[in-house]
Amino acid sequence: MTSPRSLRVCETILDAIGGTPLVRLNRIPKGVIAADVYAKIETFNPGNSIKDRMAVKMIEDAERDGRLKPGGTIIEGTSGNTGMGLAIAAVVKGYKCIFTTTDKQSKEKVDALRAFGAEVIVCPTDVDPEDPRSYYSVSSRLERETPNAWKANQYDNLSNSQAHYESTGPEIWEQTAGRITHLVVGVGTGGTICGVARYLKEKNPAVQALGIDTYGSVFKKYKETGVFDKNEIYPYVTEGIGEDFLPQNVDFSLIDHFEKVTDKDAAVMTRRIAREEGIFAGNSAGSAMAGLLQMRDMFKQGDVVVVIFHDHGTRYLGKMFNDDWMREKGYLEKTGLVARDLVAQRRSTPLVTLDSADTVTRAIQVMTERDYSQIPVTRDGRIVGSINETRLYAALVRNPRLKSDAVEEIMEPPFPFVDISTGVDALASMITPENSAVLVRDFKSDETYIITRTDVIRAIA
Repeated sequence: MTSPRSLRVCETILDAIGGTPLVRLNRIPKGVIAADVYAKIETFNPGNSIKDRMAVKMIEDAERDGRLKPGGTIIEGTSGNTGMGLAIAAVVKGYKCIFTTTDKQSKEKVDALRAFGAEVIVCPTDVDPEDPRSYYSVSSRLERETPNAWKANQYDNLSNSQAHYESTGPEIWEQTAGRITHLVVGVGTGGTICGVARYLKEKNPAVQALGIDTYGSVFKKYKETGVFDKNEIYPYVTEGIGEDFLPQNVDFSLIDHFEKVTDKDAAVMTRRIAREEGIFAGNSAGSAMAGLLQMRDMFKQGDVVVVIFHDHGTRYLGKMFNDDWMREKGYLEKTGLVARDLVAQRRSTPLVTLDSADTVTRAIQVMTERDYSQIPVTRDGRIVGSINETRLYAALVRNPRLKSDAVEEIMEPPFPFVDISTGVDALASMITPENSAVLVRDFKSDETYIITRTDVIRAIA
């Protein structure tokens, strides 16, 4: 079937951005959601994601006011999709690109950026934004050090949300003939939901903007309480949504509600979208659809709900669409014992931690009193490392004077987080000589537990 879009002739690939289809979702919402549900399929953009829209807008605004000069270098911290949009535009317009990203992003995203000639620097995920190793800080340093450089700064650059106010919002309004009642969007930079919501609410103030957040992110609690709680921050798997800071593009007055979705529910739903709707979408689409089902009671017959599908499933072939990866994370349903059973049988206790500023002597005292072989380390309420008796013993043998030093001087990387429904066999594979424990998160009760090698042995013995 031909359409006006398919007959378009473009001068450059940038002219093909936008005009993406709205597709009715038939199977997943059936019998669960009373409303009509549609997906805005942003994978039809040249870079296969919604980020193409704001990438070009940011570049053109920077060109217009002189921040980005001919032959310059574009620098950005990106989870992959924004970088793709910037890289495509840079090829067309003649710029160089240097991107920083985190080590939790899929390999496919990094490879795609490099395919367009961009330099990509991978940085650690589990550090504060202010940490000099974070992908935010590294990109800022590169901007200072690189001649004729411009940092796009998608989080605080309001051209981001303006792009969606000018393009995505009007498209959705037109495609639904003004009947849209609810917008469901995964929130990362905040540009998409706030730009679209601002346009739609100007047309109809009754339109509800529903943001999808992830456990480990600060958005939901901040919206509901006005408190920026660092205790909400911990590592999570879901890509593209959630943050550990408050981007300027997130206008909380435009977002009516936040719904948190677990990593597991997002991953499982990402696969369902492909298998039940025939749409090959990415991880944030899985989060959005899982959140939609969780909010089922908010919709009634006659409502028109639009869910943004941000990016393409090809960027997650090594993760959500890989059975081995899903099994490793404990996301595939199976019979047998799971972490919840260990917790319920009191084979694991609520989490006890050390502060990174505590002395090594204090660590010895706590571990001895509680008969612990390992313990997580926190800073400002956030888990930033771990310590175990093997590491502690080796350090003290080398230098007994370390007793008065802070634990952070000898701590190791933090233990991995998993969902409480993770199978015991998956837990067992994660506990290695290098990684002596796993942290188990019960997202619904907001409790964290530690499971060790001994816990697993008792469970399977």
